Amino acid sequence: MIGNDPSIETRRRTHLRHHQGSTVCQPRWGRHSACQRLFQHPARGAAFRTITGLLLSGAIIGAMAQKPDPKDWPAYSGTDNGQRYSPLKQVTAANAKRLQAKWVYHVDGASGMEQTPVVMNGVMYISQFNRVDAIDARTGNIIWKYQRPPASATAQRGTAVYNDKVYMVTSDSHLVALDARNGGVRWEVKSEGGYVISGAAPTIVRGKVIVAGNRPNGFIQAFDAETGKYAWTWSAVPNPGEPGAETWGGAKPQGGPMWMSGSYDPELNLLYFGTGQPNPQWTGFERPGDNLCTECIVAINPDTGKLVWYFQNTPHDTHDWDSTETLVLVDAAIKGQTRKLLLQANRNGFYYVLDRTNGEYLLGTPFVSKLDWADGLDSKGQPIVIPGHDPSVRGTTTCPSTAGATNWPAPTYSPDTKYFYVTVAEGCGVNFITSSTNPDAGTGYIEAANAPWQAYVRALDATTGKKVWEYKPVRSNHYGPGLLSTAGGIVFTPEQFGQVTVLDAKSGKPLWHFNTGDLITASPITYSVDNEQFFAIASGTNVFAFGLQEVNP
Repeated sequence: MIGNDPSIETRRRTHLRHHQGSTVCQPRWGRHSACQRLFQHPARGAAFRTITGLLLSGAIIGAMAQKPDPKDWPAYSGTDNGQRYSPLKQVTAANAKRLQAKWVYHVDGASGMEQTPVVMNGVMYISQFNRVDAIDARTGNIIWKYQRPPASATAQRGTAVYNDKVYMVTSDSHLVALDARNGGVRWEVKSEGGYVISGAAPTIVRGKVIVAGNRPNGFIQAFDAETGKYAWTWSAVPNPGEPGAETWGGAKPQGGPMWMSGSYDPELNLLYFGTGQPNPQWTGFERPGDNLCTECIVAINPDTGKLVWYFQNTPHDTHDWDSTETLVLVDAAIKGQTRKLLLQANRNGFYYVLDRTNGEYLLGTPFVSKLDWADGLDSKGQPIVIPGHDPSVRGTTTCPSTAGATNWPAPTYSPDTKYFYVTVAEGCGVNFITSSTNPDAGTGYIEAANAPWQAYVRALDATTGKKVWEYKPVRSNHYGPGLLSTAGGIVFTPEQFGQVTVLDAKSGKPLWHFNTGDLITASPITYSVDNEQFFAIASGTNVFAFGLQEVNP
């Protein structure tokens, strides 16, 4: 029971001691516009009051989002740079074989969870649409639970903690700020202008909560983190007659869904997001042109919501190769010069390196062996398209498939090895449409019989894109879960069909396995409580936590 755990009080006292009292290019175009009651568990009152002492109002400053305490994991990627790297090193390549399951927390009513939990000061927050569970991150015991009607099992990808609040998105497009100490509602607002928020975890930047969505088109909105006051909206596509509309050949700009969290550079004060496909999704004859700003990496000023620069990965896309994959921010030398870089393994099969100050294309190379829709990239990073790969009534084979060479599960970058680790899906797909004349024709895609899908975890040299090593997961034939690297020299590697594997970060050698017994479609985290390092991952309807087995004296 939590109430009999003396370490809780120890952590509370420790917390009390620790918490006393540039130039960028201009955009070519852009647009800026301006409960249920808490479920508390009786018979745990004393423990509940003690654990709330772990979180103090206003004690956690915003700068911690960029450089949080290594023991915490306060945001989707851990830090705002998207690296998913932890300096924790209690678990190493030498002792990883001693890992074991420490606890399992069942999320009742859930289905195929995709969320990344967050951890702050020994408390883990697990989100779904309309729901947050707060649990003791050391034991897995419940602290409080907030449920806003209706209950939802729809996949949602996480929450964020800032100061004394936890931020949750709802199935009816509201943003809710909960008191991190007890789950009480601090404020609640609906998205502005008829836009519908997606299930991405919120991003916290300069006192603003940033959310994204996909209806009626892709967008980003910002709200004041303390009050919920609306700040601004940025839309991924222009209105007819606005700059950028000329790239749609007279068609109404549509699409650009945004359904993943962003990355942030505090020195440049730039927020980075990826946008999705143009609509109609599978036929391009009605929308000739590049269709800006779909399939783009965009840099946004978080104070104003204005576009600073963009880079388009797949102009005039007809394969649903969304550019929403995690954007990883790294400072490194490339071509003899140290630069602020942005790295992305894109769904279209190319690995990109950009200068994140201005969007300049620096390098691009395939990271899959089967890529047949383009004959490389030109000097500006634009694909040299090979005709004949648009979906057709008979079916058109294209590599990679619409599922992508990778997809939304997160990559990781290790500053120790200088490697970019990514889950890769080799293979091809066959794309069909039901009509060659109807722009809204129905569609589907299947695995190509002569090029079946197979997942790999690959380590790429971050500044060249060259493959260093690869690991072939057991049975996995899809893009699978996300990854995590640590200063202990390991890569924590969940697999699609429920295996959790730890790899040596330098060599890719498997060091340890555990079978969770259910599909994994989420990304892992690591954190520390009472000087013990844990790893956690959502699998099916459960969250598993792992740590080192104690050694008998």
